[in-house]
Amino acid sequence: MTLLEVIATTVADARAAERGGANRLELITAMGEGGLTPSIGLIESVIEAVAIPVNVIVRPHSRSFVYDADDYAVMLRDVRAISKTRANAIVVGMLRADGSVDTDGLARAIEAADGLQLTFHRAFDEARDLLVAFDTLLQFDAVTNVLTSGGKPSVLDAEGAIAKLVGKAAGTRCTVLAGAGLTVDAVAPFVASTGVRAVHFGSGVRVDGKGLAPVDEARVRRARTLLDARA
Repeated sequence: MTLLEVIATTVADARAAERGGANRLELITAMGEGGLTPSIGLIESVIEAVAIPVNVIVRPHSRSFVYDADDYAVMLRDVRAISKTRANAIVVGMLRADGSVDTDGLARAIEAADGLQLTFHRAFDEARDLLVAFDTLLQFDAVTNVLTSGGKPSVLDAEGAIAKLVGKAAGTRCTVLAGAGLTVDAVAPFVASTGVRAVHFGSGVRVDGKGLAPVDEARVRRARTLLDARA
């Protein structure tokens, strides 16, 4: 079965995604900025409202993915706080100014997560070399998902890159989570052509396909049906 992850920004989003057949949520706030850290109140409320796993983003601002000491102080506090909830995983991403993965920062986040798994988010797509960055992330056992659009604004324009990453992930504990620009109508052929086993939807399963609109349960259900039909 192809895993279907849906972005939620509210409790209502989370419930609609679950009813539609999502396997997992990524909980964020500030959808228009690409996702920022949600409040503890929202995190706890969503976890209480649904039975599916909730992965929580930790991103202090949308200026860049290169963080200073103050940014890390905030992020690590947030990671520690989230690790005390029933969240399934932490979603983070950090780079050095040269476009390589900030391995020191990632290691600190893993330590603060206190055993929770990590998804490395689309900071990955701004890495200098995606294959090298993926190899770097494979060195961290706690990183079990890499969210990526294959370095393109839309993952639908990066089928070749996604297929290469899927091949690199084969036999490891790390899953390529393909997202950004994915549409319900395109999801089944995209999965067939790339071999990806997990997909991530934001705008594609929202009302009228608009990023700031609520999750559309019917769109989630259709995506789930199309994925199941090709299984």
